[in-house]
Amino acid sequence: MSGNHQTLALLLFSVFIAVTLGITTWVSRNRHGSAEEFYAGGRLFSPMENGFAIAGDYMSAASFLGISGLIALFGYDGMLYSVGFLVAWLVVLLLVAELVRNCGRFTLADVVAARMAERPVRIAAGTSSVTVSVLYLVAQMVGAGSLVALLLGGTSGAARSWTVIGVGALMVIYVSLGGMRATTWIQIVKAVLLMAGTIVLTVLVLVHFHGNVNELLNSAADRSGYGKKFLSPGLRYGGTWTARVDFISLGLALVLGTAGLPHILSRFYTVPTACAARRSVVWSIGLIGSFYLMTIVLGFGAAALVGSADVRASNPAGNTAVPLLALVLGGGEGSTGGTILFAVVAAVAFATILAVVAGITLASSASVAHDLYASLRRPGAKQHSEVAVARVAAAGIGVAAIGLGLLAQDLNVAFLVGLAFAVAASANLPVLLYSLFWRNFTTRGAVWSVYGGLIPAVLLVVFSPVVSGSATSLFPGVDFQLFPLENPGLVSIPLGFLAGWIGTVTSQEPPDAAKHAETEVRALTGAGAV
Repeated sequence: MSGNHQTLALLLFSVFIAVTLGITTWVSRNRHGSAEEFYAGGRLFSPMENGFAIAGDYMSAASFLGISGLIALFGYDGMLYSVGFLVAWLVVLLLVAELVRNCGRFTLADVVAARMAERPVRIAAGTSSVTVSVLYLVAQMVGAGSLVALLLGGTSGAARSWTVIGVGALMVIYVSLGGMRATTWIQIVKAVLLMAGTIVLTVLVLVHFHGNVNELLNSAADRSGYGKKFLSPGLRYGGTWTARVDFISLGLALVLGTAGLPHILSRFYTVPTACAARRSVVWSIGLIGSFYLMTIVLGFGAAALVGSADVRASNPAGNTAVPLLALVLGGGEGSTGGTILFAVVAAVAFATILAVVAGITLASSASVAHDLYASLRRPGAKQHSEVAVARVAAAGIGVAAIGLGLLAQDLNVAFLVGLAFAVAASANLPVLLYSLFWRNFTTRGAVWSVYGGLIPAVLLVVFSPVVSGSATSLFPGVDFQLFPLENPGLVSIPLGFLAGWIGTVTSQEPPDAAKHAETEVRALTGAGAV
């Protein structure tokens, strides 16, 4: 990449970092240090503001870089991610958003613990939330590394590693100093930038093909190297029975996983009422839906204008398809337009990564402090110490995410997020739905449901082709693969529901009808909600 690209993109990176650090500093001077302020921003955001923040939290590097890259490499099969991520919001809107806002306070565990024995439930839910968050963070780190590697010519492994470390350090600063209020404003700014950048690229692609979508698709098929197969199902997930089952497993994880993501659930607590939470989701669905439709255009545009072979040569996982597309749309290598458009897109992608990692880190540090630490601390400890623990936890989670991000640098970021969704759908969604809708659900059922989904999901990933046994694995030199599927959702999600049912029916603890009735009234009416 030319020096002009590097200089301009790095300048835009620096501007965004300066602006977000300014927001964080300003917020840190005006906060009063309470748990409600740190975890929920004082519950002062409007539905529109929170809707933009949810969209900013959800439209991650996996969406902007990974999905477009998968479509550029595999055509029709890559679109599963766009469809799955979008459809998932119907589950959130219909089953989760309003009820979670009424029943909880800061985290997923609040909802479950409302009618169960608090300590075991909080420890289980907190452990699960941290696991999901770290997996999701790894995807963002990989995206950051790929982006800067492209910017610096694609040859510097040290640059990728230092980028991962730098992003980790920034996210710890955002969360530790600014809490939810700073994180929310960073996500709003990022959502506006990302939507603007995506709209510009989409319009340029459509203008290039004179608005003829058929011409775009045919051109993409011609330059993909696969011909018409590029536009049909089966290029990535249709070769063998294992690939077809993997396709179903991935779809299930994407559709069900969103409702179990800790950083998405925590956003519902930043508005004053359940009605505001529901309206936030409506705003976010509008933004997210239009964004994912545009990623389809960008993916096929990259295949048509850059070529699948060139995308793969730049990054085997396809993570650099959109920046390369921007370079071509702007006039190509060496042109002023190409330089500017590439730099803007790279800066927007970098902003995307920073905003998302801040939200995820905040949610996971809240789980550590509010659920794990609060369950284990001495009685009578002061509440402000919980916020201090959350800040320390943010640093620890940042270190873990950096280490794993350095290991997983060659995996597609959308694929990595698919794994996080599978774990969320296996461990968090069953216990959440049982707690909200099953009258006889017990503490043992809740604990078994979390661990019964979490442990199989993580073990199946460890013994899957993702980690070992193939040239594209995390550890390509060894082979301890036992599970044939890349995504564990098809097996681990039913296991989470089954474990919750078995734990409940075998429990000696009688279900508390009074607590269930109280939870039901609160969930449906908001009476007694925080």
